[in-house]
Amino acid sequence: MSIYDFTAETLDGQPAPLSQWKDKVVLIVNTASKCGFTPQYAGLEALYKKYQDRGLVVLGFPCNQFGAQEPGNAEEIASFCSLTFDVDFPMMRKIDVNGPTAHPLYAYLKKAKKGLLGSEGIKWNFTKFLIGRKGEVVGRYAPTDTPQSLEGAIEALL
Repeated sequence: MSIYDFTAETLDGQPAPLSQWKDKVVLIVNTASKCGFTPQYAGLEALYKKYQDRGLVVLGFPCNQFGAQEPGNAEEIASFCSLTFDVDFPMMRKIDVNGPTAHPLYAYLKKAKKGLLGSEGIKWNFTKFLIGRKGEVVGRYAPTDTPQSLEGAIEALL
């Protein structure tokens, strides 16, 4: 099994099979517009711009499960990301990342790469999963890990 077995939905409601990013390095991030880590959108966009020609894709998955920090609808999220951080990387429809309603992709990611002390649950917004070119989960990073701190790991996979 790999991330290519899953489909998400874009903010504008279109199906987005993750297989479309086969042979790419993918950074998957659960995002929120009203979080202390929200400025990481700028760093994620900078990574995307710097490395997209070499095969990096950043995928944002808005989530409202942590302190209700993503209350907006799809249109509001798209507008915020575009106007505030000039986000150009693909943004998906808002999902749950924990609990019985967690998106199947996140259920897979959490099992494939456990967090601190073997925990599976996502602790907060801007948890990051780094995916290799064959769809395998190679890294899990905490919200406090800045996008720039992942550059070495990303470059090694590119």
